[in-house]
Amino acid sequence: MPSFARQQPVRRPSVSSRLSFAVSTAERGESQTENENAPGGIAAQHQIEEEIAKIKRYEDFTTIDWVQDAAREQLRRKSRRKRHAGLFDSGQLDWRHRLRESYDAAQGWIVVTIIGAAIGLNAAFLNIVTEWLADIKLGHCTTAFYLNENFCCWGEDNGCDDWHPWTGLAPVNYLIYITFAIIFSFTSATLVKSYAPYAAGSGISEIKCIIAGFVMKGFLGFWTLVIKSVALPLAIGSGLSVGKEGPSVHYAVCTGNVISRMFTKYRRNASKTREILSACAAAGVAVAFGSPIGGVLFSLEEMSSYFPLKTMWRSYFCALVATAVLAAMNPFRTGQLVMFQVKYDRSWHFFEVVFYIIIGIFGGLYGALVMKWNLRVQAFRKKYLANYAILEATLLAAATAIVCFPNSFLRIDMTESMEILFLECEGAEDYQGLCEREHRLRNIISLVLATVIRIFFVIISYGCKVPAGIFVPSMAIGASFGRTVGIIVQALHEAYPQSVFFSACQPDVPCITPGTYAFLGAGAALSGIMHITVSVVVIMFELTGALTYILPTMIVVGVTKAVSELFGKGGIADRMIWFSGFPYLDNKEDHNFGVPVSQVMITDVVSIPTAGMTLKDVERLLANDSYQGFPIVEDDVSKTLVGYIGRTELRYAVDRVKRNTSRSLNPLSKCTFAPPLSSQDHHLDAVTPLSQTATINFDSTSTSIDFSRYVDTTPVSVHPRLPLETVMELFRKIGPRVILIEYHGQLAGLVTVKDCLKYQFKVEAAENPSRGEDHGRQNEGEWRQEERLWELFRRAGGWVSDKVSSASGGRIRLRDSLEHSRAGGGSARGGGDGGQILDGTEEEIGEDEGVELEMR
Repeated sequence: MPSFARQQPVRRPSVSSRLSFAVSTAERGESQTENENAPGGIAAQHQIEEEIAKIKRYEDFTTIDWVQDAAREQLRRKSRRKRHAGLFDSGQLDWRHRLRESYDAAQGWIVVTIIGAAIGLNAAFLNIVTEWLADIKLGHCTTAFYLNENFCCWGEDNGCDDWHPWTGLAPVNYLIYITFAIIFSFTSATLVKSYAPYAAGSGISEIKCIIAGFVMKGFLGFWTLVIKSVALPLAIGSGLSVGKEGPSVHYAVCTGNVISRMFTKYRRNASKTREILSACAAAGVAVAFGSPIGGVLFSLEEMSSYFPLKTMWRSYFCALVATAVLAAMNPFRTGQLVMFQVKYDRSWHFFEVVFYIIIGIFGGLYGALVMKWNLRVQAFRKKYLANYAILEATLLAAATAIVCFPNSFLRIDMTESMEILFLECEGAEDYQGLCEREHRLRNIISLVLATVIRIFFVIISYGCKVPAGIFVPSMAIGASFGRTVGIIVQALHEAYPQSVFFSACQPDVPCITPGTYAFLGAGAALSGIMHITVSVVVIMFELTGALTYILPTMIVVGVTKAVSELFGKGGIADRMIWFSGFPYLDNKEDHNFGVPVSQVMITDVVSIPTAGMTLKDVERLLANDSYQGFPIVEDDVSKTLVGYIGRTELRYAVDRVKRNTSRSLNPLSKCTFAPPLSSQDHHLDAVTPLSQTATINFDSTSTSIDFSRYVDTTPVSVHPRLPLETVMELFRKIGPRVILIEYHGQLAGLVTVKDCLKYQFKVEAAENPSRGEDHGRQNEGEWRQEERLWELFRRAGGWVSDKVSSASGGRIRLRDSLEHSRAGGGSARGGGDGGQILDGTEEEIGEDEGVELEMR
C-alpha cells in the first residue's frame, strides 16, 4: 500500500454533500447567466449541453456517468419550476402553459403506453408468421395458402382434408423439409450479417449491461429492430434449436429505445432512458409468455441492477398494455396469449414430491451442462468460425432438419411440442398415441431421444449469427424429460395400484397426470439455464392459472437452484457477459475481499494542472486514446485535487474554441482549468461559470484559454482506506464513470469498474489454483483437438459450399470468403475466452459488427 504521510489542510466534503452541491452550483450559475445574458445565456448553455450529450451518445463501449445525468435532470426540473413560478407571478400562466406542464408530467406514462402497444403488435405479427413458417415445411393449405395447419383445420384435432403434405412420398417430403430449413436459415443469417449484425443472438446479456449504463452503439437501433423482427421468424421456422422468447426482450427494448428517442426528455437523459428500457424488458417477457407479472419480476430479478418503485410501476403498466394489445390481436384465435397455455383441474399428491425432486435435479444438471459446453462452443466459434457466419447457420439448420425429422417430437415447432406435452390425456388431442398404453414404450424412447438430441443442438446452436434465444428450447427439453418421468410414474401406478406408495390415489379417478410433469420439467430447465427462481414460478403459474401447482413449482425450482449453485453462480446471460468481456458489476454477488481501494487503484494517473499547460500539450493528451478523462490538480507538486474533466468535454471545448475564434490560435497558448474560488467558508465552494464557451484572452504578449467552464468541480472521490466492497457499491448505486482517490485533498489515484473486475478475477483465480493448473494442462490437448475439428469442418464446409455455388450458378455463396483462413477468425470483440474487459478505449470495429446508426 502506498504511504499517505503528507497532511493537507484542505478537507473535501462528503460524496452526498457534493452530489447535492453539484446541482445547486449549476443552478446558481444558471441564475447568474439568466440575469446577465437573458435569454441568450441559458439557451447557449442548453445548446452546449445538448451538443456534448449528442457526442457522448455516439461513443461506443463507454459507460454512462449517472451522477452527471442525475444533476442535469434535477437542473431541468428546477428550471421548469422557476419558469412556471415566474409566469404565475406575472399573470401569464394561461391554459397553454398548464397543458404543457401536464404533458411534461405525464410524458413517461404516454411513452410507455405507446411502447407497450407497439410491442404487443409486433409480438402478434411474429407469432402469426412464425407458426406459418414452421408449418409450411410440412405441407400447405389447399383452401388458402397463407393459413397454417391450425387455422386451415379449425376445430379438428388430428388434421383435415384441406391440409395436404407436399407430396405423397415420405422421402420427397423429407427433402422438402430440409430445403425449407436451409432457405430460412440462409435468409435469416444473410439479413443479419448484411444489415444488422447486432440482431444476432438473444441480446439479454448485452441489454443487462446497457441498462446498467454500458453504451453499445447500434445495438438498440432502428435497423436492429427491423432485422430482428424479420429474421427471428425465419430462424425459428428453419427448425434451429433456438427460441423467440429471449430475442423478444431484445426487440421490445429496441422498440422502447427507438420510440423514447422521439421525446426530448429521454433523448437528452440516458439514465431516464434506462428506466424505459427496464419497463420494455418486462413487456418483452410478458408478451413472450403471456405473463405480465412474471415479466415485471423477470426485469427485477434478472435484467435491472437499479429498480426503484417508479420503474416497477411503469414496467407493470408497459407489460399490461403489451399483453392487452396481444390479447386484442388474438393471434391464435383461441384467446390464448401463447400456444402452450394450459389449464389443470386436478390436484397433486405428496408422494409425487419424490419425482418433483428428480425433475429439479435434472434442471440444475441441465443448466450446468449446457452452460459449460456452450461456452466451449462459443470460444471455438469466435476463434475459427467468425468469417463463416452464414455457412455455419445454414449447415446447422440442415443438420438439425436431417436429424430431427424422423422424431415426431422434434419434427414440429418447439412451442407446439410443449403444447402437446403439457396437455392432459383425457379429453385432449392424442398426438402420435402419446396417451395410449400400447405405445408407451415407443413414446418413452422417442422422448428420451428428443431430450438428448435437443440438448446437443442447443449447445451448438445457441450463439450462432441468427436471432436465437434459449428460453423455449430449454423449456422444450425440460418438458420432454418431465413427460418421460410422468409416463414412467403412470406406468408404475398402473402396475402396482395397491402399493402403499400410491395409497393416496382414489380408485376411480386418474391419479397421475403426465402433463403436469412436463410443465414442471419446463420450469426446472428454464430456472437451471437462467438461474432465476421467483419469476419462473410466477410465469409458470400465469401459464396454467393453477393455484394448486404453485407449491410443486416452488419445490422443483428450489431444488434446481440448489443444484445449480453447486456448479457456479450466474446463469447463461451472466456467463456470456463474462465471456464477452463487458464491464458489468453483478448486484447479486456478495464479495468479501478485505482490502482497501488503495490496493486496486491506478496510482500512475495523468493529471492536468490548473495552469501551465499549453494548447499543444492538451492536444497531445487528447491524441492518446488510453485516457477517458483527466483529474484537475492545483499543480504537479502538491497534487491538490480541484476537479475532473472528461475526454469528451475537453475534446469538444478545444474544437469549439478553434471553430469560434476568428484568429488562428497559437499552439503555445496557455490553458487554465481553475474555477474561481469563493472562500467565505471552509468548504470548497467552487462555482462553475456557465459561459457560452471557453474564454479566450488576447494580449500583446500571449494568449490564454480558460476551460474552467467544462471542469466538474464535484467528482466522486473516496479515501484510500475505504473498503473495496464499498467502492463497488458506489459504482452500482451511484454509477460514476470513474472514482478518484484522495487523501486530505491530495490526488492519490483513481479506480474504474474495470479495475474492480480485474482484481475480482485475480482473487477468484487465486482461490482456485488447482483449477488453473488443470486448465493449463488441458490447453495444449484442447488446442490440438480444436485444430483437428476445425480442419474437418473446413473441408466439409468447403465441399458443401462449392456444390451449392456450382448448382446455383454462383448466385448462392454460403461462405463469406473461404480463401481467408482462421487468421481473422478471432477478431470478435472481447477476449478469446472472456479474459479481456472492455473499458471504452476500443476503437476498432469489425465489418460485421460496427453498424453506424443515427440513433442508438
